[in-house]
Amino acid sequence: MNALSTARRQVCILGSTGSIGVNTLDVIARHPSRYEVFALTAHRRVEELLQQCLRWAPRYAVMSDAQAAAELRQRLKAAGCRTEVLSGAAALDEVAAHPEVDTVMAAIVGAAGLSPCLAAARAGKRLLLANKEALVVGGAFFMHAVRAGGAQLLPIDSEHSAIFQCLPEDPATWAQRVERIILTASGGPFRQADPASLRDVTPEQACAHPNWVMGRKISVDSATMMNKALEVIEARWLFDLAPEQIEVVIHPQSIIHSMVVCRDRSVLAQLGTPDMRVPIAFGLAYPERIDSGAQAPDFTRLAGLSFEAPDARRFPGLQLAWETLRGAAGSTAVLNAANEEAVAAFLAGTIRFDQIHTVNARTLEDVVPTADAAASLEGLLDLDAGARRHARQLVKGMAA
Repeated sequence: MNALSTARRQVCILGSTGSIGVNTLDVIARHPSRYEVFALTAHRRVEELLQQCLRWAPRYAVMSDAQAAAELRQRLKAAGCRTEVLSGAAALDEVAAHPEVDTVMAAIVGAAGLSPCLAAARAGKRLLLANKEALVVGGAFFMHAVRAGGAQLLPIDSEHSAIFQCLPEDPATWAQRVERIILTASGGPFRQADPASLRDVTPEQACAHPNWVMGRKISVDSATMMNKALEVIEARWLFDLAPEQIEVVIHPQSIIHSMVVCRDRSVLAQLGTPDMRVPIAFGLAYPERIDSGAQAPDFTRLAGLSFEAPDARRFPGLQLAWETLRGAAGSTAVLNAANEEAVAAFLAGTIRFDQIHTVNARTLEDVVPTADAAASLEGLLDLDAGARRHARQLVKGMAA
């Protein structure tokens, strides 16, 4: 630690019971002299958040669900834990922007994470962004809040962290040095599947990722490669790139996490084992490097590193990234909302796996953002709600 960081950094984890939140706590546990848990948040997972509070004794615990918060409050009191329990969306914003917080890990899944991310950005926090939807939904509006608040935005998605690690520290030099970036994708569990067989995929099959351990929603997104479509949109805003400067290549081994092609055509790549603790540790300690707990790759045991182009028949949703980036402002928010509803319907057994793309594409056709929809948080949330309603109607029609 340098002389300016002798005090422990106060960390707020938005979405602490998910896989990113759990891995963040694992990294923090390895460095008790550097970090202190200030606030933990969850939606309805009372038991998981209870155990985390008993272990870490944060100042605040927040549950978005009021009934779950009441149960947590009662159980913490019975256990003699003095953590203060809050509830609701406003409380999420409050802890994310709290004056004593240095670092915010933004790991709430979906558009629900946009508001607390904005609160942290406006308050000038170090914002570790694992919630790609903040940029997919917020786009230019969110990046304006980051700049206006003087926040330090560090990506946690393994691909975007890899790109960031390959770029010079001064963003002002990126445009003159970078020709394009290449986001790698594992291809998920259906990389070699017959496209015709995808209509019969079950939720259990879709969630069985070959390389990464993730939540159910993002696992399905990986299986459809919609996660990569969302990452293309995220990369456009994170690195201020034109859509045509972003490529996707399938790399089944998940060792190269992404690449930067420089103006001189040299290629810089970041490599590592598929373990989210690596980008988490990088974000927490940047610009220093600390132990993440991950294993280093053993290159003598790798059979090889291979690459292939994504198959549009298997992954038709991938192209929607570039279509929405070239469309009306707010189109990416419509795509995200439709996809969240479609994936939820698939996981509930309401629609088939191959119908996820149908819901997404038809919602984009039918829900056209107004000129000012993406200019405010209220406008974006209204657009999100409208797209969700339309997607649910499409799902209802398919299920009939």
